[in-house]
Amino acid sequence: MSSALTDLCRYPIVQAPMAGGASGPELAAAVSEAGGLGFLAAGYKTAGGMYQEIKQLRGLTGRPFGVNLFMPQPAYADAAAVDVYRHQLAGEASWYDTPLGDPDSGRDDGYEAKLAILRDDPVPLVSFTFGCPTPAALSPLKRAGTLTVVTVTTPEEALAAQHAGADAVCVQGIEAGGHQGTHRDDPANDGGGIGLLALIGQVREAVPLPIVAAGGIMRGSQIAAVLAAGADAAQLGTAFLVCPESGANVLHKQAMTSPLFNRTELTRAFSGRPARGLVNRFMSEHGPYAPAAYPEVHHLTSGLRKAAAKAGDPQAMALWAGQGHRLARDLPAGRLVEVLAAETAAAGSALALRHPA
Repeated sequence: MSSALTDLCRYPIVQAPMAGGASGPELAAAVSEAGGLGFLAAGYKTAGGMYQEIKQLRGLTGRPFGVNLFMPQPAYADAAAVDVYRHQLAGEASWYDTPLGDPDSGRDDGYEAKLAILRDDPVPLVSFTFGCPTPAALSPLKRAGTLTVVTVTTPEEALAAQHAGADAVCVQGIEAGGHQGTHRDDPANDGGGIGLLALIGQVREAVPLPIVAAGGIMRGSQIAAVLAAGADAAQLGTAFLVCPESGANVLHKQAMTSPLFNRTELTRAFSGRPARGLVNRFMSEHGPYAPAAYPEVHHLTSGLRKAAAKAGDPQAMALWAGQGHRLARDLPAGRLVEVLAAETAAAGSALALRHPA
């Protein structure tokens, strides 16, 4: 890992920024305090909400942390297709006794306002998802001493991040839970993502930037594997989602290891953008017909998902999860960092014994 990024954490363990409530100040603080790198998810929050969480996190730890931003999305969704999907969801709205949301509730997630706050009150690291920021957006952050990371899913996206001036890339394999961080959402590429180990190798040959590897990582042996493959650190989301400090709904946490949910798929059912989650009734019924329309579908189904959670029904919740979800361990976040670090060291030692220099 480059010296600048190495200085941010004792261990090469990054807690993924999981938007929707899981990655709040308590989780980020616990991870950073234990020697990992905690992350706040600013996605789906107002600029003011993000600022308040940063203040809260600073009150919990003096160690470095990151903040993740969603890039504004281009307006290319088919309005007619969104309207058809709205009618298909009418039965869900009736069942959960809640209105469907307004698909035109906003496309930019308060991006410019959040950037302005992060320029004026810098944090150690800022990462970007769903696109590549411009050099004009990254330069002021860099001048303020903030390291910048861009999520990529292909070598071409990594090259774009390098050209924009990013300090590092978060390489996201197809195994990852939650949304795929592709820079352009092309339905023609659905299901065509690259596995993490193969992607690390391709990105390593494409750009010289430090790599944070993400996608299905749940154990220290897997962290050691991605480090051996060329990554500088590993980012884990699902592994931290079940921790007591996580703000994820208890039904979501329980579903990770429940025998009722034994596999994951990529779906557009909940947000209109490919995202990996546990297969439930809503995904099975609506996934095949959900349009490529983010964030329109996200806004449309937001109330339904909240109503289902309130009703205690995980069958209509977005149960985001990586492919390794069955390996989730219900440990305090700080303890999980310690266990992962010990496992990583043990795996590295075992590899050295098998293949001495």
